This record gives sequence, structure tokens and C-alpha cells, in this order.
Amino acid sequence: MLVGIGLMPHGNPVLMPEDEETKRLAEVLRDIGKAFADVDSYVLISPHNVRMSDHIGVVMAEHLISWLGFEGVELPGEWETDRGLAEGIYEATKDRFPVVDLHFASRSGRYSRWPLTWGELIPLQFLEKKPLVLLTPARSLSREALIGFGKALGGVIEESEKKVALVISADHGHAHDENGPYGYRKESEEYDRLIMRLINENRLEELPEIQDELIRNALPDSYWQMLIMLGAMHRVEVELVESAYACPTYFGMAGALWVRKP
Repeated sequence: MLVGIGLMPHGNPVLMPEDEETKRLAEVLRDIGKAFADVDSYVLISPHNVRMSDHIGVVMAEHLISWLGFEGVELPGEWETDRGLAEGIYEATKDRFPVVDLHFASRSGRYSRWPLTWGELIPLQFLEKKPLVLLTPARSLSREALIGFGKALGGVIEESEKKVALVISADHGHAHDENGPYGYRKESEEYDRLIMRLINENRLEELPEIQDELIRNALPDSYWQMLIMLGAMHRVEVELVESAYACPTYFGMAGALWVRKP
């Protein structure tokens, strides 16, 4: 059963927030952790793990190991994969969508290990340690395919006897600062404003209508996993509890919590 969805950033500033907007964002992330404290497992979709242009990845490795932080911030730890749920997601989607199962070193046992990056580690800092399934989106897939995969994913979660939370790791426009690595582009601000408007006004059904040019110029790493999220929302009715946005550096960050409607 899908109990809720959390949209969570993966930028270092939320770990030690300095400005008021980022502090508020961190509060929302802590609230997401509280809301999901009683779940059995997470399904975490991250854009900063395996990067495949045209296939969605389902990580099957048993042990998930902290490996790569961002800008020198290390977040050690080890998590376990919910193999039963991972296998259920893979089997239910492999014949309908370009999905691959991912292993490393060994298919099971102590050497079945997989590295985690800041894309997973930063959201996990706000969540109680639980088994999880790590999924990776694919940017070259059509919007219809990503939404369709999300619907299938939501169906698998709904059929599970476990209480599961869907976690979307996402930062938004990456060109907010002319001194940042990508310079300044007005589209980053436009994209971020639009995303927050769609979230806060319950208009996420308009996500597929966002123009390619805006996405390309805004430089987000959120759009594709949010389409999967939208698909899952088609299977379970959820309501927005709270949201927040901050942009203390060159990229925009957002947090949002949706819970299952009673």
C-alpha cells in the first residue's frame, strides 16, 4: 500500500541550513520523515545514481553502501534493499517498459553491494532507516512511457502487503547564479516557479505540457522522476500536506509531502 509521497532535494544546504527559506525547507523534510516513520519500505527514485539514457533501472543489489558525497560532504551508512519489492516492480514492468535489473559483483550475499551517491544519501538523512528499492529514471524515454511506468509502479506498491512510501529525489533549475557552474539562465527561475505553482495549486496533471525548450534551458534534474511520480498518483489519490522552496545557491530545491487520502 502506498501511504504517501515525498519530494525531497539532494543539495547539501538542507543539511545545515543558513537562511530562513532553507530552514523552512529542512522542516518540511523532517516532517516527511515523521510522516513515513511507520512505513515498511521506501521506493526511492534518484537522478544521480546509474545514468542510462533509455532504460529505467531497478537496483537489486542487497546492500546499499554510502560512496559518493557532494563537495566534500560525506554521509556514511549502509541500507538494505527490499529485494521482494524490487523483484515485484521489475517483473511487473519489464515486458511493458524498458526496464533493467541491476546487480554488482554478486547477485546475492555479502558481496552483493551497490554504491549510493548524494542523490540518495541526502534525502535518506531525513528518513528513518528502512529497507528500500532504488530506481533510476531515464531522460530519453517519452513522457507517456515515464508516466506509464509510474502507474505500473503505483500498482505494484498498492498490491503489496507492506506500507510503502515513494520518495522522489529532485533538485530543480541549476542556472540561478551567474557565478555558478552553469551560469545564469532565466529559464531556471521560470521552471522552478512553474513547478511550485503546479504543486501548490494541485495542477501536476499539467507536468507533461511543459515545453522541451524550457526544460532544456532550465537544467533541472527533477522532471523525469516527477513524471513517474505523476503516474503513481494516478493509482492512489493523495493530498498535499505542505511544501517549501529554497534557492540558497545556484540550484533550486523543493520539498513536498503528499499523504494518502482517507
